[in-house]
Parts: sequence; structure tokens; C-alpha cells
Amino acid sequence: MADTIDTIDAEENSASEVEDEAAETEGKGGVDDDVLVKEGDIAGDYLERLLDLLDYDGDIDLDVEAGRAIVSIDGGEDLEKLVGPRGTVLESLQELTRLAVQQETGSRSRLMLDIAGWRADRREELRELGRSTAETVVSSGERVRLQPMSPFERKVVHDAVAAVDGVKSESEGEDPKRRVVIFPA
Repeated sequence: MADTIDTIDAEENSASEVEDEAAETEGKGGVDDDVLVKEGDIAGDYLERLLDLLDYDGDIDLDVEAGRAIVSIDGGEDLEKLVGPRGTVLESLQELTRLAVQQETGSRSRLMLDIAGWRADRREELRELGRSTAETVVSSGERVRLQPMSPFERKVVHDAVAAVDGVKSESEGEDPKRRVVIFPA
């Protein structure tokens, strides 16, 4: 009986130590900031090699924000080519960079890549689109279906719509034709 109690106490202590360690090491998004910095460093090295291969100039900036590594490339003349139409090349490079990080760390990364400020500019355009469309829906009372968008774009629009009273939004369809629909609440 005493052995059973000791075993239960040991299991409880072990579980509580694991929880304490997890609470101490977790950053804002549930991931340790040191892990995110390491992901950013790996991504930066990968992208630096890519820029060298392409003979493109660019400055790589690493940051940690909202529980994810943020990697930005700015300053080069040819960088728009790495964005592509509507960010398609950027999305592909982001995925390749995430895979390079995963190969080194063994864990899936949620890092965000921005090139030549495209993603930041697009975020502002989408916020304005979401807000203005939501206001149109409030005044007209009719639902509006937007053009198909990437997951990043849909998230920005949903967040903008959520800030407007009297409307709701949801996504419909299958990728790559998934789109945001805004309708009266």
C-alpha cells in the first residue's frame, strides 16, 4: 500500500514538474521564444543562401511576434520577382523556408515570410477591403462574396469584418477558390 502511495505521489510530482517547465518555457503563442529565434536564424541562413544563388541583394530581418518567427527581406531591386503575382511566389518561398526549418528542427514551423514589404502592404489593403465591404453590407443588408483568397488574406479580412458591428463573415469553398462571405448579423 505504501509503495502504491509513493508511486502515485511520484507520478503527480512528475506531471506537475512537466507542467511547470512547460509554463516557464512557453512564450506568447505557446512556443518558447528561444525556439522561435532559432527558427528565424535557420530561415535567415536558408534565405541568404537562396539570395546568393540568385545573385539578388536583400537585407534579412528576423523578429518574433505573436508566437511566430517573422522573417523579412528588404532592400533589393529584384525582390518583387520573389513575390510574384498576388504573392504566389512568396507563399511558395514561405513554405519552402518552413520545410527547411522543419528539416533542421524536426518540428513544423509557423514562420511568416515577407518580401519587399508586400505582405505588410497587402495586409493594409485587405483590412480596408474588409472594413468597407462590411459597412456596405450593413447599409444594404445584402451578403457579399469576395474573390478567392489565400488563408493569410482571408484571416486579415475576417479580423477586419469582426471589428464592424452588425455583420459576420465566414469562408466558403475549397482551396484555391476559397473565399470570404460577409453577411448581416
